[in-house]
Amino acid sequence: MKQRVLSLLVENTSGVLSRVAGLFSRRGYNIDSLTVGETRNPKYSRMTVALRGDDQIITQIKNQLIKLEDVISIDELKDSESVCRELVLVKLEADRKQKQDVIAIADVFRAKIVDVGTDSLMVELTGNTNKINAFLTLLDDYVIKQIVRTGLTGLIRGNYDEALESGNNAE
Repeated sequence: MKQRVLSLLVENTSGVLSRVAGLFSRRGYNIDSLTVGETRNPKYSRMTVALRGDDQIITQIKNQLIKLEDVISIDELKDSESVCRELVLVKLEADRKQKQDVIAIADVFRAKIVDVGTDSLMVELTGNTNKINAFLTLLDDYVIKQIVRTGLTGLIRGNYDEALESGNNAE
């Protein structure tokens, strides 16, 4: 099953994250990643949910989500119509020579070195999932002390504008 990405505009209320995540768990669907953040209008938040499913499963999930009173709108972020990114921070064990090698790899991916210790190095990379995975594959020969990934977040390309989100609504 192919990974799909849903973008939900929700009311910024207590428990909305729990209600959305609970809908998935009650129906036995797994969430690959989930990111949430307040929009320009503090009354609303945007959730980006990455999941796997065929067209029937995705339709069923959308139909169930829109029934939740906190959910304002749902958009599927298709590859050709949207931009999706994630962030990864990787802390590596590295001596002087290894640091130079990791910096060279980071340069190829336009990653940033965000922390240098006597025996470690921390790298930050933002990009699509394929870029992140390719970068991590090249780091397989190094000792990774810690790693954290944010999960996908994204928006529809072009002039699409959610009036509620920007505060331009007539409420």
